[in-house]
Amino acid sequence: MKILCIICARAGSKGLPGKNIRSLLGKPLIAHTIKQAISSGLFEHVVVSTDSSRIAGIAKKYKAEVPFLRPKKLAGDTCPKLPSIRHALLECEKLFNTKFDIIVDLDPTSPLRTIEDIRNCVEILIKKHASNVITAMPARRSPYFNLIEIYPGGRIGLSKKTKPPITCRQNSPKCFDMNASIYAWKRQALLKNDSLFLKKTALYVMPEERSIDIDNEIDFKFVEFLANRH
Repeated sequence: MKILCIICARAGSKGLPGKNIRSLLGKPLIAHTIKQAISSGLFEHVVVSTDSSRIAGIAKKYKAEVPFLRPKKLAGDTCPKLPSIRHALLECEKLFNTKFDIIVDLDPTSPLRTIEDIRNCVEILIKKHASNVITAMPARRSPYFNLIEIYPGGRIGLSKKTKPPITCRQNSPKCFDMNASIYAWKRQALLKNDSLFLKKTALYVMPEERSIDIDNEIDFKFVEFLANRH
């Protein structure tokens, strides 16, 4: 099977400007994900999709390929990620004259994953005949027990209600927080669907200490603390 790795790293970030190239343990943040992808030995190509020539230059320094820059229309704050990944896939297939069987997206803001996590997701995708694989960690809050919403009119209540009500967290159904670390698709599933949640979506559960996704300064400091301990 031909497997493509795509690392999406746009320039803009409201929560933590410049986070994709901010230094973590002496290297730009994106470099850690590039190294993991290359070291996994899974991929025909490790490609960075970015709208920034600066990010492109750094990615190339760490041996990723940047054969195109992402169009600005796919790099705004409100742009969903799936169209950018599809764009990268189709561009790579034209440029490399190859049809890829599996596409793996690694988010540079989740650097605490391991090479084994990446390999395990691809293995699950193949062995379970899944359409796609998403990653998550066990949820710290349960919508059945202590996750609340403000409903229309201002009423506050649980996000999910049961009859009889659940009175302890241990009795609530297992829930998971998506950690934005690894996404893997079969080619047709990626090209034909606008949702992550398909009939044959598989879940790969990671521990919390490998699941921090950097959105703000606190997240970055926490990742830095965990990375230094590791």
